[in-house]
Amino acid sequence: MLNSGRSRGGSGEWEQPFWQQRGWILSAGFVLVLLVLAVFTLLTHDDKPAGAAADPTPTATATTGGNDNGGSNGSGGGSDTRPAGCRTDDKDQAKPAKVPSDFHWKADGTGLVPVSKTIGPLKYDGPVWSCFAHTPMGAVLAAHSITDHLSYPGWRTVVDHQVVPGAGRDALIASRSQEDDKPTSGKADAGGYAGFSVLAYNKEEATVMLLLRGPNAAYGTASVSVRWQDGDWKLAPDTDGTVYAGMAQVSGTKGFVTWEA
Repeated sequence: MLNSGRSRGGSGEWEQPFWQQRGWILSAGFVLVLLVLAVFTLLTHDDKPAGAAADPTPTATATTGGNDNGGSNGSGGGSDTRPAGCRTDDKDQAKPAKVPSDFHWKADGTGLVPVSKTIGPLKYDGPVWSCFAHTPMGAVLAAHSITDHLSYPGWRTVVDHQVVPGAGRDALIASRSQEDDKPTSGKADAGGYAGFSVLAYNKEEATVMLLLRGPNAAYGTASVSVRWQDGDWKLAPDTDGTVYAGMAQVSGTKGFVTWEA
């Protein structure tokens, strides 16, 4: 099975298929340590998070960029080759200190994912949610969206379009092909994604640490790497297919930007 993190707990439950858990970031052994934290999609939570709103329409338009090639780069000079119709304002290259003002939650299967009409994703084509700003905040939203979709039907289309080609993608496909899809019907869970921190960023790649919240105010972390390729952020797994790193229990939200309004 796919190793979903670079370090594992001591429980034998790590051998269970992690797609079958409530989420995909923390498999069974790690769930014991972090009190059943959310994985990809979100842990069961009765209250919809503050700031939740209606889903953006598939035809949502982006903020006008600096050129006709789909937005300016961070320095204001030159341009990125963006897919047709993908235009973003990429001037803000600072690591985010707060969530976007237009942030809200969009349902993905039985989970909720943070999205923005100006930063991304701006395009919705089935399971492929694409067109993120070429900024640190764009990398953050891409890290949430792409990983979350890997548990559901249509995951192979997501991998083909939104995972960097190479040995890592091949290993991810091989492992994921042996597991069942997570059901898409049912009540959407709120609360798993609590916040984030941008650990490293340049215009070519970024590492985003996700902060997840479980019951009884338990928190855990998992890091995701993305790379700028073909005019958008794509997931960059390790050569063995590992998607997550830095999985650990933390005491709270200090040091993270939180999704709470």
